[in-house]
Amino acid sequence: MKQTENFKYEKAIAELEEITERMESGKMDIDSMASELKRAQTLIKLCKDKLTKTDEEIQKILNSDK
Repeated sequence: MKQTENFKYEKAIAELEEITERMESGKMDIDSMASELKRAQTLIKLCKDKLTKTDEEIQKILNSDK
């Protein structure tokens, strides 16, 4: 998945869960651990940004009715 192209929150969460599972189960080799951690950090940032943007849009909609 590209960082911003076709970003889907649900897919990012699923990928984060997979990375976490591999790390916790010991199925991740030491050579890929750093790159997987970087990927997880990127996904977390994208998810946070998406949640923030969605919250701002919702607040704008709710405030426009007043």
